[in-house]
Amino acid sequence: MRALEQIDAWPASTAAVAVVTDDGVAGRRGPADVVLRWASVTKLLTASAVLVAAEEGVLDLDEPAGPAGSTVRHLLAHASGLPFEGDVPIAKPGERRIYSNTGFDLLGERLAERAEMPFAEYLRAAVLDPLDLAGAELRDRPSQGIWGTLADLTAFGRELLLPTLVAAETLAEATSTAFPGLGGVLPGIGRQDPNDWGLGFELKNAKTPHWTGSENSPATFGHFGGAGTFLWVDPDARVACACLTDLTFAEWALSAWPLLSDGILAELAG
Repeated sequence: MRALEQIDAWPASTAAVAVVTDDGVAGRRGPADVVLRWASVTKLLTASAVLVAAEEGVLDLDEPAGPAGSTVRHLLAHASGLPFEGDVPIAKPGERRIYSNTGFDLLGERLAERAEMPFAEYLRAAVLDPLDLAGAELRDRPSQGIWGTLADLTAFGRELLLPTLVAAETLAEATSTAFPGLGGVLPGIGRQDPNDWGLGFELKNAKTPHWTGSENSPATFGHFGGAGTFLWVDPDARVACACLTDLTFAEWALSAWPLLSDGILAELAG
């Protein structure tokens, strides 16, 4: 795909991007086998492990977790009231959309407790191994600790287009707005009202500005990471795009990513 040539001008030393559709990988540029830090894109896989656990009956999305009055669902949707970092709530559950690394780390702890095994082991058994993500590994916190290759992230993107780990209905719920109407800050971008989020999946909906492209449909969901990484899935266009770099997220990404996304969608539309 010619649109992927844009990444050659990015300021990152290493950049790798792949586009996947229902038919498979439609284009790729950059190394597919270099292990890089996924940062907060990790949350998508942590959320997927929680969804698998919910379907298996290991835990319940509406069981208490986190601050008093909050549940697993609140933690997944960044609606528990916990801050970005720290275990002292700064709002009541369901009151504000506050993006929280701590909340996802608590999800890892809760799942480990319920499954009676370390979270990293459950993640591997429930998500990494079934999808053959051989190069991916949780090295640190459930909120941000996965390292892996572009090939791994691309395979996970295809999973979100054509789900096998959980029922299509479960993924549809997870990629629909949880606790509608909550405002909050989209990290690195700014205040959004509403700041819609699913169960671990950030939703584009009507957000502006946004890190995806203007041509991405409102149904687009995914996540980006502070390591200059992202994965978006546009279920209307039936396209997913995976990106790994070795350059910290900053203004360069807010300029480059939407242009790349729009170029990909335009090229596929023909």
